[in-house]
Amino acid sequence: MQASIQVSSDPAVQYLLRLGDTCLIHAQRLAEWCGHAPILEEDIALANIALDLLGQARALLTHVGSLGGANLDEDQLAFLREERDYLNLTMAELPRGDFAFAMLRNLALSVFLKLLWERLQESADPELAGIAAKALKEARYHQEHAADWVVRLGDGTEESHRRAQQALNRLWPYAAEMFDADGVDEAAAAAGLGPRWAELHDAWLAEVGAVLEEATLERPRDAPFRSDGKRGRHSEHMGYILAEMQHLQRAYPGAVW
Repeated sequence: MQASIQVSSDPAVQYLLRLGDTCLIHAQRLAEWCGHAPILEEDIALANIALDLLGQARALLTHVGSLGGANLDEDQLAFLREERDYLNLTMAELPRGDFAFAMLRNLALSVFLKLLWERLQESADPELAGIAAKALKEARYHQEHAADWVVRLGDGTEESHRRAQQALNRLWPYAAEMFDADGVDEAAAAAGLGPRWAELHDAWLAEVGAVLEEATLERPRDAPFRSDGKRGRHSEHMGYILAEMQHLQRAYPGAVW
């Protein structure tokens, strides 16, 4: 069985892993829709969005692996960490749910990622700025695709509206984690690496809120609950994702096609 790797506690590494891991795990969840979407076109669309996110994750993990002389590759970082060393937003790891849940989650995360990529184009890290410039184009499409579906479902039939509102109610408590500030954000902002995620809150709320209004969905009240995946404390669902993701690398170390 392949042993786990250790990752640096350097704030720059942690900041990049939060973003890269969110893209990676969100891609895994979207990929689960391949063969299960309500129409054939969505099978293809969601698979392509998952591939975009996977590409963003690969670029970020490759960059992380080169920092501080770590000499780790993207596969090691994707497949050979312990659960507590993954720093994705908890929202990304929640079970697939129904189609309304997938579209609401994709809206929430794609708006957040788009706003973050916009800011990261100005990063003092030229490699990160380059990744952001490419990823931004993809995130804009992801947001448009998700928003169109949220409006269609929310302002559709009684059944689709009920499912969309139910999905929104389920997801909303996890949104607050995106904007919780801490020392990692402060260090990234001070170094010019990237913005504090809390700085994106108002713009995120405005863009998501406009879609919800058009979809005739009621925004849930904020709650004191806080998830903490970006600090390595995950839901019970994360272990199942990693068990599937890591099986080949763990069971057959060094295996290649």
